[in-house]
Amino acid sequence: MSKFSYLYEDPSYADEVIGNTPYGIYDDDTTFQNESLQVVKYVAKKLGHPIMQLEFNSGSIYACLEEAVSEYSQQIHHYNTKNWMWEHYGSTNRQSGSTFNEMGSHEPEAPHMGTSFLLSEQYGEAANVGGGIAMYTGSITLSSSQQVYDLENDATLEKTGDRLEIQRVFNQGPAAVSRFYDPFAGTYDNIELLNAFGMGNVSPAVSYILRPISYDLARANAIETNDLIRKSAYSFELINNKLRLFPRPKSTDNGNKIYFHYFLKDDKQSTTRTYTNSKVSDPSNIPYKFITYQEINAPGRQWIRKFTLALSKELLGIIRSKYASMPLPNGEVTMDGEALKAEGREEKALALDELKEFLESVSLSEGARKEQEVAESQQAVLNKAPLKIYIG
Repeated sequence: MSKFSYLYEDPSYADEVIGNTPYGIYDDDTTFQNESLQVVKYVAKKLGHPIMQLEFNSGSIYACLEEAVSEYSQQIHHYNTKNWMWEHYGSTNRQSGSTFNEMGSHEPEAPHMGTSFLLSEQYGEAANVGGGIAMYTGSITLSSSQQVYDLENDATLEKTGDRLEIQRVFNQGPAAVSRFYDPFAGTYDNIELLNAFGMGNVSPAVSYILRPISYDLARANAIETNDLIRKSAYSFELINNKLRLFPRPKSTDNGNKIYFHYFLKDDKQSTTRTYTNSKVSDPSNIPYKFITYQEINAPGRQWIRKFTLALSKELLGIIRSKYASMPLPNGEVTMDGEALKAEGREEKALALDELKEFLESVSLSEGARKEQEVAESQQAVLNKAPLKIYIG
């Protein structure tokens, strides 16, 4: 009996695919199990069975089918990686602990700013408005007998390091509003204005005039400018890790604290940041899995069948190439191994080029280019449309 006769006699043989594929990646996929029988029939008939004897069995075709599905999955992943690599960058790498990852290949992606967002973190660090490293808080305890404080010995630090980069010292004078006369209180100016308007001696008594906010802002600025020019301004000087405070703390300041923010130099110089630790950093650890055969649509399955045939044809050509001819009782028969091998490789290359070309045509960059062309064409059409003339 022929090695492929059971394909036509026992339809339940599809269950036998389990364990007959090299890696068993798709053995649990019932659609793959059921359709594998049809693919073997298709390949066997395309190679000449039952008229021609095939020098391999169905197990070899199962291996080619598994490779074809995996190749299709790989090409789809290359397409997704090219489109979404920088959207995954720094996201959680959801490893299942097994050989294959958990994430499907055609789950919707949520675009974000990608590397622009990561670059903005560096600018955020410089401007103290964010960033990719932690900012810590430290403090010093004031003493009226001390104006200079050594940050290494006198400061209380949230985290220590070889070198601190001080970002901000909270050494400000009292707020101007603390010495602000109540804008609603009766002042000489208010009383004079009230009398001028004829509202000074009325009942119920009117004791204030509501002034615009700009008046209060100008008043606060005047107080702060007065303190800056006529008094010892609140400031600091930082040299060689020594913090000098101005003005000198008073006895009433004893025990009070002055706080400051700082970075650790080691954190800023580190080239490895936490957003790539056990997370996506390159195409090798994007959490894509092999696409199951059940998830692949009809055009994809047709490509897989054609690629399986090309692989099987190449394999059969390799087998037949071992013997250029076979002896017969009345002569010999020439084998077509080299021709089959060349034909199979050519069909493989054509199938891959066709798939890559199609995926490139539906990439994000190509989609954006087509949208631009459509928008420009529509604008050209609208430019030729007559416009109404309005006469006022």
